[in-house]
Amino acid sequence: MTFLSLALIAVVALAGPLLALPVRWRLPVVLGELLAGIVIGRTGLSLVDAGDPTFSLLANIGFALMMFVAGTHVPVRDPQIRSALGKGFGQAAAAGFAAAVVGTGMGLAFGTGHAPLYVVLLASSSAAMVLPIVDSLRLGGPKVVAMTAQVAIADVACIVALPLALDPPNAGRAALGALAVGACAIAIFFVLRSLERSGARRRMHRLSENRKFALELRIQLVLLFALAGVANFGHVSVMLAGFSFGLVVAAVGEPRRLARQLFAVSDGFLGPIFLVWLGASLNLRDLAGHPDMIVLGLSLGLGTVLIHSGLRAFGLPLPLGVLSAAQLGVPVAAASIGTQLHVLLPGENAALLLGALITIAASAMAGSRAAKSFAQPVAAGSGKP
Repeated sequence: MTFLSLALIAVVALAGPLLALPVRWRLPVVLGELLAGIVIGRTGLSLVDAGDPTFSLLANIGFALMMFVAGTHVPVRDPQIRSALGKGFGQAAAAGFAAAVVGTGMGLAFGTGHAPLYVVLLASSSAAMVLPIVDSLRLGGPKVVAMTAQVAIADVACIVALPLALDPPNAGRAALGALAVGACAIAIFFVLRSLERSGARRRMHRLSENRKFALELRIQLVLLFALAGVANFGHVSVMLAGFSFGLVVAAVGEPRRLARQLFAVSDGFLGPIFLVWLGASLNLRDLAGHPDMIVLGLSLGLGTVLIHSGLRAFGLPLPLGVLSAAQLGVPVAAASIGTQLHVLLPGENAALLLGALITIAASAMAGSRAAKSFAQPVAAGSGKP
């Protein structure tokens, strides 16, 4: 990789914010970055090589950071979420049971041998997708809180299960690696909580701010990379390391200044590199030669929406059920990890992303419908439009 190719990647990644610019479309920034990678990668002009070691390393760092930021978005400290955990768990369990039935049937119908992967995808929800929609539309009320809890539970469970579902023959090894990552994350939580309670973190924050040391950012990156190293040693994806550490930081409490710094590093640089790399590594021409994979992608997307719509039987209104079907991190991770492990069939990685795009489109429309019933009034004097 050269600086010119890096400049090209940075330029085409601007397609993300440009495509997301029209507010009425409610499209995620990542969509344009994926499409840009497709254009300059294997499917399109072949201007970049997704197999370049430097490109792959930067992409993996971006992947870990993206999953870290997604983990920090899970509102584990919110008292309302805690009170709604029971209902949210019930809804997530119901969606998981339906996903097990439908995913097993899809695995048999398509003959790919990847039924466990389809079960995880059908059951998954994306907190990083759903929570910004909830915040931007000011959705509130007990049913919205229960839906948020359901999404958080499903997100955590599916991210843990994904490495096991992708490579069942090595599930035992992956489970041990996942346990090692989880144990390290728990240890980090107790250390960070102790530093927070003793006031050491606040003293370090003041010193860093006064002297422009960026100590918090440096330390967080050290911990993230160390946890990613444990994940690599345990033969599990850095996805789990990033998300676990994000949950830890969310549980302890993330300083606003650190959140802004991480947003700049992740969303401004390394995250777009990962998404462009992922798009560049896909070969959508395989879909043309394998129409069954197009049907698979449509089935995954529509199946996810229908399963989550069925939660209406458990008291979740239809717009909120469809909104909870939004997924991105798990399908992107599945396509990325599956490509690296060479366990997916030709065109299957593109099919996974096609399914995710269908859920994003459905959730965008459902969010607009949900706002009519669940949008909260703006408090007087809040200064918000």
